Amino acid sequence: MKPLTRAESELMNLLWDQPQGVCINDLVALYPEPQPARTTVATLLKILEAKGYVEHRRLDGTGRTFVYSPLLTRERYVTCVLRDVKDTMFGSSVKKMLSFFVQNEDISDEELQEILELINENDHSL
Repeated sequence: MKPLTRAESELMNLLWDQPQGVCINDLVALYPEPQPARTTVATLLKILEAKGYVEHRRLDGTGRTFVYSPLLTRERYVTCVLRDVKDTMFGSSVKKMLSFFVQNEDISDEELQEILELINENDHSL
């Protein structure tokens, strides 16, 4: 899986939030101001399609209007990215990766408690 650039990630997030697919003009309208040019979004969509992240279909009853949809879910992409980070940066160790975040992120006591509860729930389901 080829990594996404920041611009590609931003566009994919918009696509993931549109379960029925979306055309270019509607995608442009979803961006915050200042919105990118239509041609910029079209170029990014072509790149994402070449990378295998996006597909398009012709909108029924229209000549040249296409609807774009993601080929993979946000969850699947994030899983692949985090697995790659774990494998390449932390020697495939979940413990080292989590230790890094605990030591280098500003995690509140509340968040730590929630994480511990998730771990305990997962442990009991085994």
